Amino acid sequence: MDDPRWRVTVDRTRCVGSGQCAGVAPGAFRLDATTRRSHPVTEETAPADELLAAAECCPVEAVAIRVLGTGEAVFPPEEPRE
Repeated sequence: MDDPRWRVTVDRTRCVGSGQCAGVAPGAFRLDATTRRSHPVTEETAPADELLAAAECCPVEAVAIRVLGTGEAVFPPEEPRE
């Protein structure tokens, strides 16, 4: 069975333009020249370790990854419900 595809988003209101995501995954993220905020090159993609690493290194947790179709959180992980 193939891995489910991921939806990658960047909350541009949280993004501070550190560029760490683009440094870790240069093929997946770009910084906008005028706003200096990150955005994914494509929102729908195959799972990749570098995407997860890019999300994990964001200093303000602006990068989110969810399973396409189900919406299940890949990163940041959802808090367990009590």
